[in-house]
Amino acid sequence: MWIAHDITQCNLDRATAVTIGAFDGVHRGHKALISGMVTHARQQEVQPLVITFDPLPGQVLGAGSYTLLSTVEERIARIRALDVAGIVLLSFDQALMATSAATFVRQMVQHLALSSLWVGPDFTLGSDRQGDIPFLKDSGARLGFEVRVLRRTVLWDGKPVRSSRIRRALKTGHIQEANGCLGYAYRISGVVIHGAKRGRKLGFPTANLEIAEDRLIPANGVYVCRATLNTRSYAAITNVGTRPTFNGHPPSVEAHLLDFCNDIYGASMNLTFLKRLRPELRFASAGDLIKQMHRDEATARAWLSRHASSTDNS
Repeated sequence: MWIAHDITQCNLDRATAVTIGAFDGVHRGHKALISGMVTHARQQEVQPLVITFDPLPGQVLGAGSYTLLSTVEERIARIRALDVAGIVLLSFDQALMATSAATFVRQMVQHLALSSLWVGPDFTLGSDRQGDIPFLKDSGARLGFEVRVLRRTVLWDGKPVRSSRIRRALKTGHIQEANGCLGYAYRISGVVIHGAKRGRKLGFPTANLEIAEDRLIPANGVYVCRATLNTRSYAAITNVGTRPTFNGHPPSVEAHLLDFCNDIYGASMNLTFLKRLRPELRFASAGDLIKQMHRDEATARAWLSRHASSTDNS
């Protein structure tokens, strides 16, 4: 799979099927759109391409409030796994925002040899969102490409899969709903840094992760996770929050790896969130907290034992 950063530099000579979107998280709905396009493209012997953005529109327009479901590297990897031929990764900057829908469409026809454009029912492109479905269909009739609109709503647990639904689920601690909509277990990554070492004193040493500021971190609470270091995976109990029993601290993500005690400061770690055990609580004493941590560990081990086959492949 190839990656380009400028449509006008592509100059493809083989016809393409193209879809465009943020595709943050590459959830079940995104997969349905991209996979449908890929299947059609292979049948028609054209190249399936994805146009996406870095930074994403939400990052630019959200004034710092937009947090990511996936890094650009994770997004590219998940799109690559859907068997596309190439990705055009555009910078969502002032120049792109000022580009009219007509100009953008002409660029795709001229430089990407566009034969079909695949979009969702609410899709728009171009400055002032001029490029809605009727505009695109009219452009296609004039310029020689078809517009395919994914009308089927992708559901999980009887409700539509939306990025907004996934964000809401994560922010309220409904991890299994978020994972169901994504089609895989939500994952964040960071570097292990030095903390207060309070967990070690309590008998539960933790890896304190430094997470990128623009990444969506699940709601405060205690979670069952899988922690990955290099290629090794470990069961873990992760606390997200401010440690209120000790009068609060800046928000942190701390993972206690079960049956593991090595020094891993400076290492990169992935944390895959599988289940929320409980909200973050304030305890009357450190002793009460330690008792609860032992209960959390027992609950986590029992849950992992029951779900071993599914969690190993998360």
